[in-house]
Amino acid sequence: MENAIQTKELVVEKVKTPIGTIKTKRIAGSYVVVPVLRSGIAMLYPSLQLLPDAKVGFAGLVRDETTAVAHEYYWNIPKIGKNNSVIIIDPMLATGGTILHVLKKIILENPKDIWIVSIVATAQGIKKVHDIFPDIQIITASIDEGLNNKNYIVPGLGDFGDRYFGT
Repeated sequence: MENAIQTKELVVEKVKTPIGTIKTKRIAGSYVVVPVLRSGIAMLYPSLQLLPDAKVGFAGLVRDETTAVAHEYYWNIPKIGKNNSVIIIDPMLATGGTILHVLKKIILENPKDIWIVSIVATAQGIKKVHDIFPDIQIITASIDEGLNNKNYIVPGLGDFGDRYFGT
């Protein structure tokens, strides 16, 4: 799949440094990056290196281990307008439930477009998202084998947040 950022228009602007001024190119547009807490924080810094002017919002969801249904515990998103592109970052797209929860709320703000960026996904999760939102672009580094009986990605990474934060 072609990288969505690479297809974006570049604009030339002047950047003033402590030593002088230089003309450079930057990715055009207005962006809102939404990490899904807590594991999405791991992807926030690299996202802001690519899009330093992006606004940041946070979606906090926790999965009920019995039902595998995600429940929202925190929501703080900047104003999203029709000219904003929204990038939802979550390292793992397993069943699609968490991402669908976030998408259903963000879509109400009528953004220009929405992308989902993950590290590991399953075909089942991608299909579930595309069944409801066929135009949402999903960018992932890997599509793993599938889900086990606990809805964990196989082979997956385990709990990404626990691994990242050492808990």
